[in-house]
Amino acid sequence: MTKINVLDIKRLDLNLAVVFVAIWQERSVTKAAARLALSQAATSAALARLREACGDALFVRVRDGMAPTARAAAMAERLEESVADLWEVLTQQHAFDPSTATRRFSVGMSDDFELALGPHLTRLVRHAGAGISIAFRQTNRHTVESMLNDREIELAVVSGAVKSAWIAQEQIGQSGYACVIDKRAVRLPLPLSLDDYLALPHLLVSFSGRTGIVDTALHAMKRTRHVYAALTHFSAVPAFLTNARAVVTLPSHAAAALAGMSRLSACAAPLELGRYPVQLLWRRDSDGESAVEWMKERIRHACGLAMNDAASLAPNPRPRKRTVKG
Repeated sequence: MTKINVLDIKRLDLNLAVVFVAIWQERSVTKAAARLALSQAATSAALARLREACGDALFVRVRDGMAPTARAAAMAERLEESVADLWEVLTQQHAFDPSTATRRFSVGMSDDFELALGPHLTRLVRHAGAGISIAFRQTNRHTVESMLNDREIELAVVSGAVKSAWIAQEQIGQSGYACVIDKRAVRLPLPLSLDDYLALPHLLVSFSGRTGIVDTALHAMKRTRHVYAALTHFSAVPAFLTNARAVVTLPSHAAAALAGMSRLSACAAPLELGRYPVQLLWRRDSDGESAVEWMKERIRHACGLAMNDAASLAPNPRPRKRTVKG
């Protein structure tokens, strides 16, 4: 291992390595500044000092932000590893022990995941230690990056992936879609046929409040439905659907959770709506923190339990038509 000459290294501000890594990962001085809680002027000044120290431009302005030079690309991996190693050494902690620890975790997820995963997760955590608590925060794929960046949340569960290099992600499940009805009010056999499904008024839960994945699928089939009310929260569904002759199409994990806690019934959707990945997200700079690693494992377990709850709602494969030979 090469020993550091302290007389030489004292001339270099090691914070510049952190600035380099932030610009490398964000490809933007503005975004790097926000992530580091620095002004843009201070970050630009640090980049100027980096350029002087390295004798290279390192990052050049392009249409979409800042592009690394060949020298920067060659430096990046070693600097990322070195900054991570330094952080690990300086913040090294004993292994997290939930039975004795007092720790509050902040976890972001939309209310469909909160309904389906939340109860499983809290039971797992409460069983592990009385001093552990969870604060659930509303987030989704549109807001999760800013909430992680601002440290409003430590971990998140969302549908779909994100693109920021500083966010680590892992697929922990897969979900689809299912129908929820009040069977006593609807008085139709389950699972619903497509004609029965389209004959019912529809409740919509949508981030935009206008259209959803069902409308996209029906448009391809040249069919339509009547949406009589649009909501933005899954948790409001029982209040709207109980005693109503109507149907709502939800993520299957949320459908199973709502059916399990109310008089509503869930069944497979009568049209192909596809499936999507469930992602666990966290900041890369928290890699190796024993408490965060422990909570990630609890979230994986809770997600598995929620997806098992919804397994019976997966649509049955359509039978192939028999070919009659002449």
